[in-house]
Amino acid sequence: MTTFRRPMAGRCFPSLKRAAQWVSQWFLKVAIFDSRVEAAMAFPHLQQPSFLLASLKTDSVNKPFAQRCQDLVKVIEDFPAKELHTIFPWLVESIFGSLDGVLVGWNLRCLQGRVNPVEYSIAMEFLDPGGPMMKLVYKLQAEDYRFDFPVSYLPGPVKASIQERVLPDSPLYHNKVQFPPTGGLGLNLALNPFEYYIFYFALSLITQKPLPVSLHVRTSDCAYFILVDRYLSWFLPTEGSVPPPLSCSPGGTSPSPAPRTPPMPFASYGLHHTSLLKRHISHQTSVNADPASHEIWRSETLLQVFVEMWLHHYSLEMYQKMQSPHAKESFTPTEEHVLVVRLLLKHLHAFANSLKPEQASPSAHSHATSPLEEFKRAAVPRFVQQKLYLFLQHCFGHWPLDASFRAVLEMWLSYLQPWRYAPEKQAQSSDSQPRCVSEKWAPFVQENLLMYTKLFVGFLNRVLRTDLVSAKNALMVFRVAKVFAQPNLAEMIQKGEQLFLEPELVIPHRQHRLFTAPTFTGSFLSPWPPVVTDTAFKVKSHVYSLEGQDCKYTPMFGPEVRTLVLRLAQLITQAKQTAKAISDQCVESPTGRSFLSWLGFGSMDPNGSYSANDLDEMGQDNVRKTDEYLEKALEYLRQIFRLSEAQLTQLTLALGTTQNENGKKQLPDCIVGEDGLILTPLGRYQIINGLRRFEIEYQGDLELQPIRSYEIASLVRTLFRLSSTINRRFADQMVALCSRDDFLGSFCRYHLMEPTLGGRHLLSPVGRRQVAGHARGPRLSLRFLGSYRTLLLLLLAFFVASLFCIGPLPCALLLILGYILYAMAMTLLTERGKLHQP
Repeated sequence: MTTFRRPMAGRCFPSLKRAAQWVSQWFLKVAIFDSRVEAAMAFPHLQQPSFLLASLKTDSVNKPFAQRCQDLVKVIEDFPAKELHTIFPWLVESIFGSLDGVLVGWNLRCLQGRVNPVEYSIAMEFLDPGGPMMKLVYKLQAEDYRFDFPVSYLPGPVKASIQERVLPDSPLYHNKVQFPPTGGLGLNLALNPFEYYIFYFALSLITQKPLPVSLHVRTSDCAYFILVDRYLSWFLPTEGSVPPPLSCSPGGTSPSPAPRTPPMPFASYGLHHTSLLKRHISHQTSVNADPASHEIWRSETLLQVFVEMWLHHYSLEMYQKMQSPHAKESFTPTEEHVLVVRLLLKHLHAFANSLKPEQASPSAHSHATSPLEEFKRAAVPRFVQQKLYLFLQHCFGHWPLDASFRAVLEMWLSYLQPWRYAPEKQAQSSDSQPRCVSEKWAPFVQENLLMYTKLFVGFLNRVLRTDLVSAKNALMVFRVAKVFAQPNLAEMIQKGEQLFLEPELVIPHRQHRLFTAPTFTGSFLSPWPPVVTDTAFKVKSHVYSLEGQDCKYTPMFGPEVRTLVLRLAQLITQAKQTAKAISDQCVESPTGRSFLSWLGFGSMDPNGSYSANDLDEMGQDNVRKTDEYLEKALEYLRQIFRLSEAQLTQLTLALGTTQNENGKKQLPDCIVGEDGLILTPLGRYQIINGLRRFEIEYQGDLELQPIRSYEIASLVRTLFRLSSTINRRFADQMVALCSRDDFLGSFCRYHLMEPTLGGRHLLSPVGRRQVAGHARGPRLSLRFLGSYRTLLLLLLAFFVASLFCIGPLPCALLLILGYILYAMAMTLLTERGKLHQP
């Protein structure tokens, strides 16, 4: 009976057993979901949040994206914070990816509406600042939950400071550092839900792997970029007040969830002495702030996190070390990263400039103002300026010398022009002339002096090493020159330099850290203080806080920079001449010229160098744009630095013409040394910018020169072996024939001897000595038969002969006879030319 029942149990009832197990599991799941609160109180050991997390993890693998988001919305609506706090870290990581970059999450940096419209709309609705995800954040925020964030993934200077037990100067980290328990793996920050969410959101731009080059994604169209814009518009509004939090219950709106740690008052931002900064983390103290400031704590947190995660990758000490050419880069931003930072800067200017005139006046500072108004005044100078300056300095010094630098350039120019984002900005005039910069922006220019002057010098040093004939590089020069040429801006910058160079004010040594930001009375929206010395003090404090007390300042309108500008003007003039020459050559050169040259009916460079390559790459339109950009840039530089027409004319005459008497390009500027030509600094600039070049020719053994693209490699090697065998076997006979003084000797010398040194363009004395030391005897060369051109001409000749009913053998004999007659004529001409040589 036992042997009978076991097979039946295994064969007849497995489906019934599985069905019973499935039904019991389904009832258990429904019971747990329906009585989640009661079960949690009666049976705490069931760990229901773990069951919810496991269920969501399973659904993330088995369900489509739209269904998963719908389920998450229901879970956020139905479950209390006590159960949601366990799934929150997993959900944040599943959306933004892991901090180590292994998991990409929803891949918001590649998600575009025109490519994936359904997934895009669902993700944007879920992550909207008024959407379900932010509702979950506020739900957890109200219960004062904390989440650990590893310090090891913070930017380099912050991580190093915390690991050295030194409290960073940003209030974002105050009272959040948690020491690991005994045997712990590392330091963590204890963040509230809003901070934790924004930390992950901001860092996903940095930690995720760069987009592949083959994937063409327009950053401004991707979900991440648009979400950044939405968060900035929501939490840093230019109109009205900070929006209230979302409704956490069907009955209405809950009060604004206060941060776990009260924010630091604005009066203390950036005013710490160095010794105060380097206090031990174990002595963290709570910061008492005005309770009214709780209304903007989310806005403050959002801005600080964005600035810390995107800009705070370089400290002043690290920046000074990076000036060494052998320094290793600690962090390399991407073009996508720079574009997002530019979006932040543009919005911050609009946010700060949204203050009403009566709120921006000095008298308004003494009266009671809302925390939002104070925050608008402090946003740019106290949170952004120093970190942005170091970030830009690194980009200017280490970004590749290519057209991708345009992203960094536009980010810099956006910061330099806050008036573009002011509500009262003037409309562009009809004659397309730059509008005048109002005098109200003078305090901003002076308190950001290094942003204008030091970075302008950095741009000059970059552009002097680029190819200005390229339309993209010429456009960058034009953009910078146009911005700095705005009426009244150059005068403001020069006034700021004069204030900094005033000798009356003496700042004590080692006190520059005291001036990390100006006071509210020095805000760029305020009018000039009545005492000039106060303004000079602010300018000096700005420079010393960014560069250190021992900085060496190079005035933008001083002689050193003026020399660089004149050199740039000279290169612009050279590039304009080169662009014109290319344009003329493009007009003169027919499209089929290269094909005819390949067939042998035109001149072809035996060394494989074609000047027409530049024409194919640039095109007539790009040459025209280059000339237009450079012409306008030169005019703007003349206005900024007050260059006279005589100076520009003198530069043009000093360059001379780009062609010599024979119509060929001149050599780069150089001097003759003992071992040949030596490039001067001007010659190096000419080569780098493509203005002049050396005519490179092969100077070695013609038989051993590299195989050209117009030759058949295997045939060339076979012909070389055949001719080498003939030369070894009949070497003595060829020498005897070439030594004869009659016509047969001349005929053999014409075919078997290499051209003399006088017929070859040897530019270096070293090359002459080497060739003279390796004189070769007569030899036969069959390499010309390995050329496509020669073989094509032979096939064409046989084809034409067949049309006249001439067979291959008679055709070959006719070709040989014709070549002999041609060679005899060339021999006579060659010998006659030698007789007339001196």
